[in-house]
Amino acid sequence: MTQPSAPITQDVHTIPRKLPEGGKVNLVGLTRDQLRAALIEAGTSEKQAKMRVGQIWQWIYHWGVRDFAQMTNLAKDYRAMLAERFEILVPEIVSKQVSMDGTRKYLLKIAGGHEVEAVYIPEESRGTLCISSQVGCTLTCSFCHTGTQKLVRNLTAGEIVGQVMVARDDLEEWPQPGQPKEETRLVSNIVLMGMGEPLYNFENVRDAMQVVMDGEGISLSRRRITLSTSGVVPEIAKTAEEIGCLLAISFHATTDEVRNKLVPINKKWNIETLLDTLRDYPRLSNSERITFEYVMLKDVNDSDEDARRLVKLISGIPAKINLIPFNEWPGAPYQRSDWERIESFADIIYKAGYASPIRTPRGEDIMAACGQLKSATDRARKTRAEINAEAGL
Repeated sequence: MTQPSAPITQDVHTIPRKLPEGGKVNLVGLTRDQLRAALIEAGTSEKQAKMRVGQIWQWIYHWGVRDFAQMTNLAKDYRAMLAERFEILVPEIVSKQVSMDGTRKYLLKIAGGHEVEAVYIPEESRGTLCISSQVGCTLTCSFCHTGTQKLVRNLTAGEIVGQVMVARDDLEEWPQPGQPKEETRLVSNIVLMGMGEPLYNFENVRDAMQVVMDGEGISLSRRRITLSTSGVVPEIAKTAEEIGCLLAISFHATTDEVRNKLVPINKKWNIETLLDTLRDYPRLSNSERITFEYVMLKDVNDSDEDARRLVKLISGIPAKINLIPFNEWPGAPYQRSDWERIESFADIIYKAGYASPIRTPRGEDIMAACGQLKSATDRARKTRAEINAEAGL
Protein backbone atom coordinates (compact mmCIF):
# COMPACT_ATOMS: atom_id res chain seq x y z
CA MET A 1 0.00 0.00 0.00
CA THR A 2 3.03 2.27 0.30
CA GLN A 3 3.05 4.93 -2.38
CA PRO A 4 6.23 6.25 -4.02
CA SER A 5 7.54 9.53 -2.69
CA ALA A 6 6.18 12.47 -4.67
CA PRO A 7 8.52 15.30 -5.66
CA ILE A 8 7.97 18.55 -3.82
CA THR A 9 6.82 21.27 -6.16
CA GLN A 10 6.00 24.04 -3.71
CA ASP A 11 6.85 25.27 -0.25
CA VAL A 12 5.82 23.06 2.66
CA HIS A 13 3.59 24.92 5.09
CA THR A 14 2.51 24.43 8.66
CA ILE A 15 -0.83 25.60 10.04
CA PRO A 16 -1.51 28.40 10.87
CA ARG A 17 0.85 29.89 8.29
CA LYS A 18 -0.86 31.55 5.34
CA LEU A 19 -0.87 29.73 2.01
CA PRO A 20 -0.57 31.33 -1.38
CA GLU A 21 -3.97 31.63 -3.01
CA GLY A 22 -5.02 28.26 -4.42
CA GLY A 23 -2.24 26.42 -2.59
CA LYS A 24 -2.68 23.20 -0.68
CA VAL A 25 -1.69 22.41 2.91
CA ASN A 26 0.77 19.57 3.36
CA LEU A 27 -0.56 17.38 6.16
CA VAL A 28 2.81 15.78 6.92
CA GLY A 29 4.27 17.28 10.08
CA LEU A 30 1.09 18.87 11.43
CA THR A 31 0.43 18.08 15.07
CA ARG A 32 -3.00 16.71 15.96
CA ASP A 33 -4.15 20.17 17.05
CA GLN A 34 -2.87 21.73 13.83
CA LEU A 35 -4.51 19.02 11.73
CA ARG A 36 -7.80 19.50 13.56
CA ALA A 37 -7.63 23.27 12.95
CA ALA A 38 -6.91 22.71 9.26
CA LEU A 39 -9.86 20.33 8.84
CA ILE A 40 -12.25 22.72 10.60
CA GLU A 41 -11.04 25.57 8.40
CA ALA A 42 -11.77 23.34 5.39
CA GLY A 43 -15.38 22.88 6.54
CA THR A 44 -15.29 19.85 8.85
CA SER A 45 -17.59 20.36 11.83
CA GLU A 46 -15.95 20.65 15.23
CA LYS A 47 -18.01 17.64 16.34
CA GLN A 48 -16.58 15.48 13.53
CA ALA A 49 -13.04 16.90 13.53
CA LYS A 50 -11.57 14.75 16.29
CA MET A 51 -12.70 11.51 14.62
CA ARG A 52 -11.48 12.66 11.20
CA VAL A 53 -8.08 13.56 12.66
CA GLY A 54 -7.75 10.05 14.08
CA GLN A 55 -8.72 8.42 10.78
CA ILE A 56 -6.43 10.53 8.61
CA TRP A 57 -3.58 10.25 11.11
CA GLN A 58 -3.69 6.47 11.02
CA TRP A 59 -3.74 6.38 7.22
CA ILE A 60 -0.70 8.64 6.93
CA TYR A 61 1.45 7.49 9.84
CA HIS A 62 0.42 3.88 10.46
CA TRP A 63 -0.25 2.67 6.92
CA GLY A 64 2.00 5.11 5.05
CA VAL A 65 -0.74 6.10 2.57
CA ARG A 66 -0.15 9.18 0.37
CA ASP A 67 -3.34 9.06 -1.69
CA PHE A 68 -6.61 10.31 -0.16
CA ALA A 69 -8.54 7.99 -2.48
CA GLN A 70 -7.18 5.01 -0.52
CA MET A 71 -8.65 6.26 2.77
CA THR A 72 -11.63 3.98 2.40
CA ASN A 73 -13.26 4.60 5.77
CA LEU A 74 -13.94 8.18 4.68
CA ALA A 75 -16.86 9.10 2.42
CA LYS A 76 -15.99 9.72 -1.24
CA ASP A 77 -17.05 13.34 -1.17
CA TYR A 78 -14.93 13.94 1.94
CA ARG A 79 -11.94 12.32 0.25
CA ALA A 80 -12.50 14.57 -2.76
CA MET A 81 -12.52 17.62 -0.47
CA LEU A 82 -9.27 16.49 1.14
CA ALA A 83 -7.62 16.04 -2.24
CA GLU A 84 -8.73 19.51 -3.27
CA ARG A 85 -7.50 21.26 -0.13
CA PHE A 86 -4.58 19.16 1.09
CA GLU A 87 -1.63 17.05 0.03
CA ILE A 88 0.66 14.45 1.60
CA LEU A 89 4.22 15.21 0.54
CA VAL A 90 7.58 13.93 1.73
CA PRO A 91 11.08 14.81 0.52
CA GLU A 92 12.18 13.36 -2.81
CA ILE A 93 15.11 10.94 -2.88
CA VAL A 94 17.68 12.46 -5.25
CA SER A 95 20.18 9.70 -4.64
CA LYS A 96 20.76 6.75 -2.33
CA GLN A 97 24.15 5.29 -1.53
CA VAL A 98 24.65 2.00 0.28
CA SER A 99 27.86 1.41 2.17
CA MET A 100 29.73 -1.87 2.32
CA ASP A 101 28.54 -2.15 5.94
CA GLY A 102 24.87 -1.70 4.95
CA THR A 103 24.56 1.96 5.94
CA ARG A 104 22.25 3.89 3.62
CA LYS A 105 22.72 7.59 2.90
CA TYR A 106 19.87 9.52 1.33
CA LEU A 107 20.26 12.84 -0.46
CA LEU A 108 16.82 14.42 -0.22
CA LYS A 109 15.32 17.35 -2.11
CA ILE A 110 13.00 19.64 -0.17
CA ALA A 111 11.06 22.81 -0.94
CA GLY A 112 12.96 25.47 -2.83
CA GLY A 113 15.28 22.92 -4.43
CA HIS A 114 17.42 22.62 -1.31
CA GLU A 115 18.96 19.31 -0.32
CA VAL A 116 19.68 17.58 2.98
CA GLU A 117 21.07 14.21 3.95
CA ALA A 118 19.74 11.46 6.21
CA VAL A 119 21.50 8.22 7.12
CA TYR A 120 20.10 4.81 8.10
CA ILE A 121 22.45 2.60 10.13
CA PRO A 122 21.39 -1.06 10.49
CA GLU A 123 22.63 -2.93 13.53
CA GLU A 124 22.05 -6.43 14.87
CA SER A 125 19.37 -5.47 17.38
CA ARG A 126 18.12 -2.15 16.01
CA GLY A 127 18.15 0.31 13.14
CA THR A 128 19.05 3.94 13.73
CA LEU A 129 17.99 6.78 11.44
CA CYS A 130 20.07 9.95 11.65
CA ILE A 131 18.01 12.92 10.48
CA SER A 132 18.72 16.58 9.75
CA SER A 133 17.02 19.65 11.20
CA GLN A 134 18.51 22.43 9.05
CA VAL A 135 19.91 22.96 5.57
CA GLY A 136 23.52 23.64 6.48
CA CYS A 137 24.46 24.80 9.95
CA THR A 138 25.18 28.04 11.75
CA LEU A 139 27.65 26.67 14.29
CA THR A 140 30.83 26.22 12.17
CA CYS A 141 32.31 23.53 14.43
CA SER A 142 35.78 23.20 12.96
CA PHE A 143 35.92 19.38 12.91
CA CYS A 144 32.51 18.93 11.25
CA HIS A 145 32.02 18.80 7.49
CA THR A 146 28.46 20.15 7.76
CA GLY A 147 29.88 23.10 9.67
CA THR A 148 31.78 24.23 6.57
CA GLN A 149 28.43 24.97 4.91
CA LYS A 150 26.54 28.12 5.79
CA LEU A 151 23.01 27.87 7.16
CA VAL A 152 20.42 28.11 4.39
CA ARG A 153 17.23 27.66 6.40
CA ASN A 154 15.46 25.64 9.07
CA LEU A 155 13.55 22.54 8.04
CA THR A 156 9.81 22.51 8.64
CA ALA A 157 8.26 19.90 10.91
CA GLY A 158 6.96 18.19 7.77
CA GLU A 159 10.43 17.98 6.25
CA ILE A 160 11.79 16.47 9.47
CA VAL A 161 9.00 13.88 9.78
CA GLY A 162 9.28 13.31 6.03
CA GLN A 163 12.81 11.97 6.43
CA VAL A 164 11.47 9.23 8.70
CA MET A 165 8.71 8.41 6.23
CA VAL A 166 11.13 8.26 3.29
CA ALA A 167 13.36 5.81 5.16
CA ARG A 168 10.36 3.64 6.00
CA ASP A 169 9.37 3.74 2.32
CA ASP A 170 12.82 2.61 1.24
CA LEU A 171 12.93 -0.14 3.86
CA GLU A 172 9.34 -1.21 3.03
CA GLU A 173 8.47 -0.97 6.71
CA TRP A 174 4.84 0.15 6.50
CA PRO A 175 2.43 -2.61 7.62
CA GLN A 176 0.23 -4.29 5.05
CA PRO A 177 -3.49 -5.02 5.66
CA GLY A 178 -4.13 -8.67 6.37
CA GLN A 179 -0.47 -9.42 7.08
CA PRO A 180 0.83 -10.44 10.53
CA LYS A 181 2.16 -7.55 12.58
CA GLU A 182 5.93 -7.28 12.23
CA GLU A 183 7.38 -6.90 15.71
CA THR A 184 10.91 -6.05 14.56
CA ARG A 185 11.26 -2.34 13.83
CA LEU A 186 13.73 -1.50 11.08
CA VAL A 187 13.68 2.17 12.07
CA SER A 188 13.71 1.56 15.81
CA ASN A 189 15.71 4.61 16.87
CA ILE A 190 16.02 8.21 15.68
CA VAL A 191 18.95 10.50 16.34
CA LEU A 192 18.80 14.20 15.56
CA MET A 193 22.48 14.23 14.69
CA GLY A 194 22.36 15.08 11.00
CA MET A 195 22.79 18.48 9.42
CA GLY A 196 22.06 21.47 11.65
CA GLU A 197 21.64 22.37 15.32
CA PRO A 198 18.21 21.04 16.40
CA LEU A 199 17.79 23.53 19.22
CA TYR A 200 18.11 26.45 16.80
CA ASN A 201 14.98 25.02 15.16
CA PHE A 202 13.23 24.06 18.38
CA GLU A 203 9.53 24.49 17.51
CA ASN A 204 9.71 22.49 14.28
CA VAL A 205 11.80 19.77 15.91
CA ARG A 206 9.38 19.59 18.85
CA ASP A 207 6.32 19.33 16.59
CA ALA A 208 8.00 16.73 14.39
CA MET A 209 8.91 14.58 17.39
CA GLN A 210 5.35 14.83 18.71
CA VAL A 211 4.20 13.33 15.42
CA VAL A 212 6.85 10.61 15.47
CA MET A 213 6.11 9.67 19.11
CA ASP A 214 2.32 9.55 18.69
CA GLY A 215 1.14 6.06 19.63
CA GLU A 216 -1.35 5.73 16.76
CA GLY A 217 1.19 6.30 14.00
CA ILE A 218 4.94 5.86 13.74
CA SER A 219 4.88 5.32 17.50
CA LEU A 220 8.47 5.61 18.60
CA SER A 221 9.08 5.96 22.32
CA ARG A 222 10.76 9.15 23.50
CA ARG A 223 13.49 6.87 24.87
CA ARG A 224 14.17 5.80 21.29
CA ILE A 225 14.86 9.39 20.21
CA THR A 226 18.12 11.20 20.94
CA LEU A 227 18.59 14.89 20.26
CA SER A 228 22.17 16.06 19.89
CA THR A 229 23.02 19.67 20.66
CA SER A 230 26.24 21.62 20.80
CA GLY A 231 24.91 23.39 23.87
CA VAL A 232 22.13 25.89 23.19
CA VAL A 233 21.62 26.42 26.90
CA PRO A 234 18.30 28.35 26.91
CA GLU A 235 16.53 25.57 24.97
CA ILE A 236 17.76 22.58 26.99
CA ALA A 237 15.15 22.83 29.77
CA LYS A 238 12.41 23.31 27.13
CA THR A 239 13.60 20.15 25.42
CA ALA A 240 13.19 18.22 28.66
CA GLU A 241 9.70 19.56 29.28
CA GLU A 242 8.24 19.69 25.76
CA ILE A 243 9.94 16.73 24.04
CA GLY A 244 11.36 14.60 26.84
CA CYS A 245 13.69 12.65 24.58
CA LEU A 246 17.21 11.53 25.41
CA LEU A 247 19.90 14.19 25.16
CA ALA A 248 23.38 14.01 23.67
CA ILE A 249 25.88 16.83 24.07
CA SER A 250 28.46 17.56 21.40
CA PHE A 251 31.17 18.20 24.01
CA HIS A 252 34.58 17.41 22.49
CA ALA A 253 36.87 19.36 24.81
CA THR A 254 37.68 19.79 28.49
CA THR A 255 38.84 23.41 28.53
CA ASP A 256 37.12 26.53 27.27
CA GLU A 257 40.22 27.42 25.26
CA VAL A 258 40.04 24.24 23.17
CA ARG A 259 36.23 24.06 23.02
CA ASN A 260 36.05 27.66 21.77
CA LYS A 261 37.98 26.50 18.69
CA LEU A 262 36.22 23.17 18.19
CA VAL A 263 32.67 24.25 19.11
CA PRO A 264 32.45 28.06 18.79
CA ILE A 265 29.07 28.24 20.55
CA ASN A 266 31.14 27.69 23.70
CA LYS A 267 32.09 31.38 23.52
CA LYS A 268 28.42 32.17 24.25
CA TRP A 269 27.68 29.40 26.76
CA ASN A 270 30.89 28.05 28.23
CA ILE A 271 31.53 24.64 29.75
CA GLU A 272 30.57 25.66 33.29
CA THR A 273 27.28 27.23 32.16
CA LEU A 274 26.42 24.24 29.99
CA LEU A 275 27.14 21.68 32.71
CA ASP A 276 25.16 23.63 35.31
CA THR A 277 22.13 23.42 32.99
CA LEU A 278 22.66 19.73 32.22
CA ARG A 279 22.55 18.71 35.87
CA ASP A 280 18.77 19.23 35.88
CA TYR A 281 18.00 17.49 32.58
CA PRO A 282 17.66 13.86 33.76
CA ARG A 283 15.18 14.94 36.45
CA LEU A 284 13.14 17.23 34.16
CA SER A 285 12.92 14.71 31.32
CA ASN A 286 12.81 11.53 33.41
CA SER A 287 15.84 10.32 31.48
CA GLU A 288 18.36 7.94 32.95
CA ARG A 289 21.46 9.73 31.73
CA ILE A 290 22.99 12.19 29.29
CA THR A 291 25.35 11.13 26.51
CA PHE A 292 28.49 13.18 26.05
CA GLU A 293 29.87 12.92 22.51
CA TYR A 294 33.61 13.33 22.28
CA VAL A 295 35.38 13.27 18.92
CA MET A 296 38.97 12.04 19.21
CA LEU A 297 41.36 14.49 17.53
CA LYS A 298 45.06 13.68 17.43
CA ASP A 299 47.13 15.93 19.71
CA VAL A 300 44.17 18.26 20.27
CA ASN A 301 41.88 16.78 22.94
CA ASP A 302 43.01 13.19 23.41
CA SER A 303 45.55 13.25 26.27
CA ASP A 304 45.23 11.31 29.52
CA GLU A 305 44.98 14.70 31.23
CA ASP A 306 41.94 15.49 29.06
CA ALA A 307 40.34 12.20 30.08
CA ARG A 308 40.85 12.87 33.78
CA ARG A 309 39.57 16.42 33.41
CA LEU A 310 36.47 15.16 31.56
CA VAL A 311 35.64 12.76 34.38
CA LYS A 312 35.99 15.56 36.92
CA LEU A 313 33.83 17.96 34.89
CA ILE A 314 30.84 15.62 34.56
CA SER A 315 30.98 14.39 38.14
CA GLY A 316 27.46 14.14 39.55
CA ILE A 317 25.75 13.97 36.14
CA PRO A 318 24.32 10.54 35.18
CA ALA A 319 26.20 10.07 31.94
CA LYS A 320 27.94 7.94 29.39
CA ILE A 321 30.71 9.14 27.08
CA ASN A 322 30.66 8.18 23.42
CA LEU A 323 34.17 8.36 22.02
CA ILE A 324 34.06 9.07 18.29
CA PRO A 325 37.15 8.40 16.17
CA PHE A 326 37.38 11.46 13.91
CA ASN A 327 35.91 10.80 10.47
CA GLU A 328 38.05 12.67 8.00
CA TRP A 329 36.69 14.64 5.03
CA PRO A 330 38.30 16.62 2.18
CA GLY A 331 40.16 19.60 3.63
CA ALA A 332 39.70 18.59 7.27
CA PRO A 333 42.17 20.39 9.58
CA TYR A 334 42.46 17.45 12.01
CA GLN A 335 43.53 13.82 12.12
CA ARG A 336 42.03 10.84 13.92
CA SER A 337 43.69 9.95 17.20
CA ASP A 338 45.79 6.81 17.16
CA TRP A 339 43.85 3.74 18.24
CA GLU A 340 46.09 3.11 21.26
CA ARG A 341 45.49 6.69 22.41
CA ILE A 342 41.71 6.27 22.10
CA GLU A 343 41.81 3.04 24.09
CA SER A 344 43.91 4.66 26.83
CA PHE A 345 41.46 7.57 27.01
CA ALA A 346 38.50 5.17 27.21
CA ASP A 347 40.18 3.12 29.94
CA ILE A 348 40.56 6.16 32.21
CA ILE A 349 36.88 7.02 31.80
CA TYR A 350 35.78 3.42 32.35
CA LYS A 351 37.83 3.08 35.54
CA ALA A 352 36.15 6.26 36.82
CA GLY A 353 32.79 4.46 36.57
CA TYR A 354 31.41 5.72 33.26
CA ALA A 355 30.47 3.73 30.17
CA SER A 356 32.89 4.77 27.44
CA PRO A 357 32.05 2.95 24.21
CA ILE A 358 34.20 3.72 21.18
CA ARG A 359 31.86 4.32 18.28
CA THR A 360 32.57 2.11 15.29
CA PRO A 361 32.73 4.34 12.20
CA ARG A 362 29.89 3.47 9.81
CA GLY A 363 29.43 4.44 6.20
CA GLU A 364 32.82 6.11 5.78
CA ASP A 365 33.12 4.89 2.20
CA ILE A 366 30.03 6.93 1.25
CA MET A 367 30.79 9.95 3.49
CA ALA A 368 27.90 9.00 5.79
CA ALA A 369 29.80 8.83 9.08
CA CYS A 370 29.39 11.20 12.00
CA GLY A 371 30.43 14.75 11.05
CA GLN A 372 30.66 14.02 7.32
CA LEU A 373 27.19 15.07 6.12
CA LYS A 374 27.06 17.99 3.74
CA SER A 375 24.33 19.19 1.44
CA ALA A 376 24.88 19.07 -2.29
CA THR A 377 23.35 22.56 -2.31
CA ASP A 378 26.79 23.87 -1.39
CA ARG A 379 29.47 21.69 -2.96
CA ALA A 380 32.16 24.37 -3.07
CA ARG A 381 35.05 23.23 -0.90
CA LYS A 382 36.83 25.70 1.32
CA THR A 383 40.61 25.58 1.13
CA ARG A 384 42.52 24.00 3.99
CA ALA A 385 43.92 27.46 4.84
CA GLU A 386 40.40 28.89 5.16
CA ILE A 387 39.26 26.05 7.39
CA ASN A 388 42.39 26.30 9.55
CA ALA A 389 41.87 30.04 9.94
CA GLU A 390 38.26 29.54 11.10
CA ALA A 391 39.43 26.88 13.54
CA GLY A 392 42.04 29.27 14.93
CA LEU A 393 44.87 26.93 13.92
